[in-house]
Amino acid sequence: MFFLKMISRSFSRQFKRRLLIAVTVCLSATVSVAMLGVVFDVGDKLNAELSTYGSNIVVQPKSDAVVSDLYNTGDSAGSASGSSSGSDGGSTSDGSAAADSADPTAFLKESDAQKIKTIFWAFNITNFAPELNIHADAGCVGSGAGSAGSAGTAGASGAAASAAKCKATNVPIVGTWFAKTLHMDSGESTVAGMNGMRSWWKINGTWPKDDSEQAMVGSALAAKLGVNVGDSVTLDKTIAVGADDNTNGGTGKTGKSSTERNRVKVKIVGIFDSGDSDNSAIYMPSIAAQTLANLPNSIDKIEVKALTTPDNDLARKASKNPNALTQDEWETWYCTAYPSSIAYQIEEVLPGAVAKQVRQVAALQGDVLNKTQAVMVLMTVLSLVAAAIAVANLMAVSIGERGSELALLKAIGATDGAVSRLMLAETAVISLVGAIAGALLGSGVAQIVGHVVFGSGITLRPMVFVLVFVLLAVTVLVASLSSIRAILGLRPAEVLHGR
Repeated sequence: MFFLKMISRSFSRQFKRRLLIAVTVCLSATVSVAMLGVVFDVGDKLNAELSTYGSNIVVQPKSDAVVSDLYNTGDSAGSASGSSSGSDGGSTSDGSAAADSADPTAFLKESDAQKIKTIFWAFNITNFAPELNIHADAGCVGSGAGSAGSAGTAGASGAAASAAKCKATNVPIVGTWFAKTLHMDSGESTVAGMNGMRSWWKINGTWPKDDSEQAMVGSALAAKLGVNVGDSVTLDKTIAVGADDNTNGGTGKTGKSSTERNRVKVKIVGIFDSGDSDNSAIYMPSIAAQTLANLPNSIDKIEVKALTTPDNDLARKASKNPNALTQDEWETWYCTAYPSSIAYQIEEVLPGAVAKQVRQVAALQGDVLNKTQAVMVLMTVLSLVAAAIAVANLMAVSIGERGSELALLKAIGATDGAVSRLMLAETAVISLVGAIAGALLGSGVAQIVGHVVFGSGITLRPMVFVLVFVLLAVTVLVASLSSIRAILGLRPAEVLHGR
């Protein structure tokens, strides 16, 4: 009872000093809870934020993936035709003009694309869009459609091209989905398409509707064609058809082939500025592009946007060779949302496909996450150090001001250890009050940081509060022991156990 009375009297007699200690601990707890709360939740937030800037997994036919590996062209995604420099089929930024201007020769089935939403990590797939990347002539007038001749495709193609005058030749065309509603076998529905994959585009007009003859054109190509929203553009494409087999540009038994000029007229409903080579491309519904190229139900790429866990040593090992993993490593990897494990599961449901993570995006996620966490942990450490110094100084001043009171306690028989424990108890009580207030304030600050920076709240885990209280307890204890030892000349053991 006497002990409690002494503690309560110390608060009333040194209220300002005690209040300063409480405020110091409160501020330190506020910063620590807010920063550590964000640290433990920042991984998902950063992944969600970075995923708005395009896909992080690309699915291709196996043969295309082999070519990409051979020529080091498989790590980019989101461009209509690689890094093409314009609609005239000129050279590209990486010098691969021929590769970029050539139409694909291997395909996946468009009808298989929705199987991506059936994998184990289906809920982490936030969006995806199949693509058919082809090239055609735009702004054409004259009689370009119809048969263009027999064997000797180069001459036939030239004849067809001369019959139709076009403002731009070899224009990148991307046939894709924009906001397609998919009905899954499970009874669930999902919306997939470019509307969510190209959120950074600046658009004048609207997105095209799926299964229509609408299109949107890049700003550079729109200027070249002289078109605005509401205008129509005629697209011509020379396709090869076999003499005996008319399917998908195949050749007949005779080995002879002919070419013909396909024509599709689309209405421009939007002009976009992507800030990259896509400004020279046309985006249109996949069915319109397939009709133009005579490639029904065909796509050559699927862009996938997924919420992933940054790579670690296990993920990097698995990406090189999943078969090299032990059973425990395999289960951990397969049941963790690494880009490589999601890509592996996509390959399981799409026959003849190779899914690859976009290395630049994956590396960026891990690098940004590590640097952000390091900065926040450093701020937490600095706040704890500042709190320790402040508490030590306030304790030293408090003890110095209570010299006569402490001398009276010693005169009536109190030991140095008992006096020290009394001061520790006083500091502990006031620090606990400050820590609780700081934890509440820190929770609010964490939510403000989450909404301002990431646009959503922060999920505060219980371990954050436990860790902060433990760190503050150690900090205050060390600071108090240092002050008491400096003033009274006692060793820590004598303070805690008396003498």
